[in-house]
Amino acid sequence: MDEAYDVIVLGTGLTECILSGIMSVNGKKVLHMDRNPYYGGESSSITPLEELYKRFEIAEGPPESMGRGRDWNVDLIPKFLMANGQLVKMLLYTEVTRYLDFKVVEGSFVYKAGKIYKVPSTETEALASNLMGMFEKRRFRKFLVFVANFDENDSKTLEGVDPHSTTMREVYRRFDLGQDVIDFTGHALALYRTDDYLDQPCLETINRIKLYSESLARYGKSPYLYPLYGLGIRSVPFISCPHHVLRLSAIYGGTYMLNKPVDEIVMEGGKVIGVKSEGEVARCKQLICDPSYVPDRVRPAGKVVRVICILSHPIRGTSDANSCQIIIPQNQVGRKSDIYVCLISSAHNVAAQGKYIAIASTTVETDSPENEVQPALELLEPIDQKFVAISDIYEPTDDGTESQIFCSRSYDATTHFETTCDDIKDIYRRMAGAPFDFESMKRRQNDVFGEDEQ
Repeated sequence: MDEAYDVIVLGTGLTECILSGIMSVNGKKVLHMDRNPYYGGESSSITPLEELYKRFEIAEGPPESMGRGRDWNVDLIPKFLMANGQLVKMLLYTEVTRYLDFKVVEGSFVYKAGKIYKVPSTETEALASNLMGMFEKRRFRKFLVFVANFDENDSKTLEGVDPHSTTMREVYRRFDLGQDVIDFTGHALALYRTDDYLDQPCLETINRIKLYSESLARYGKSPYLYPLYGLGIRSVPFISCPHHVLRLSAIYGGTYMLNKPVDEIVMEGGKVIGVKSEGEVARCKQLICDPSYVPDRVRPAGKVVRVICILSHPIRGTSDANSCQIIIPQNQVGRKSDIYVCLISSAHNVAAQGKYIAIASTTVETDSPENEVQPALELLEPIDQKFVAISDIYEPTDDGTESQIFCSRSYDATTHFETTCDDIKDIYRRMAGAPFDFESMKRRQNDVFGEDEQ
């Protein structure tokens, strides 16, 4: 360890692991450390089930009806991958998909007036949906046709819309879409967490809706994927997503160490020059870490409540889906932020046969966090067992360009990885001084794996 590196990475959350792999592919000498004896950090998985009960201090442990404890792999922060989204591209280009198997999530739903409905994202689904009345369906269908044909570089497709100045609120008004349609379009298709996007230029929202539709077209049931055995397993690292990203780093010469204490981040002249651990100092030019390693360089940015629920049944109204996402838009329940539900089961090898894991999450707005997810919990009844976790959200106090310490953001309440990928690309841009380029990274990989294997 007592040598020089280009980059040291602290923590094995997915953000840190992806950046570690990217930096290695870019020719950087990387040292990756974690103070914990397991992968994943705060987004790790818990197995067997008995460990989950211990973590949440439930003394009696799981009943026999839960099946074998080792059949359970419970992600503390489960998030789905958009099939055509940023993270899947990153995993493809980092070759992690050589070692992981993914399965399509069976449904994508949205909440309206106490009921859940399939999210319509195609012209056919729009006309068949019970989410809208007849005239609303026709207007929404025209909107989807407009979005599908939209090309910012082809004036014929813009229909008078300026992608850089026309707001999304104005676009909705052009198609005379009602509030309920605006709710599910912005929150279940474009995956915004709040309504701030309405007064921003429309291009980003249109691209988000197109991404949803393109991802749905790849597999048909929903736009989402989830890895078999979950995202980051403590006791079975060889099938965890963070572990396989680190395998990529090792292929390119990176070094990684678990169960390695961090005694000090060594600074000189306001810049990081190394990390001290057990009497040794590894020198570096840049440092990547999660907020827990630099508490003096982050600030609170809110809280998230997550309620892990074990069920013996699928969620009502989902056509008995073994896996699905449900988004409860903020306006439907009088909130400032959305509520999310993700459901997974033995179909993804994360639960005993006949059992389901549902996680309800949202950004905390009151002094009674569990009550804030009550609309979601009512959809899940009856619930066999609940595990309630309230987590602080932290964000860096500066961009890291002066100190060369680049800290990631805490995971938000969403049940998808798109916001995490935005953080990865933002950190990369600040470190490298240029945007992340998928194609450039792919060309570098051909030097190692060969063109035929891509």
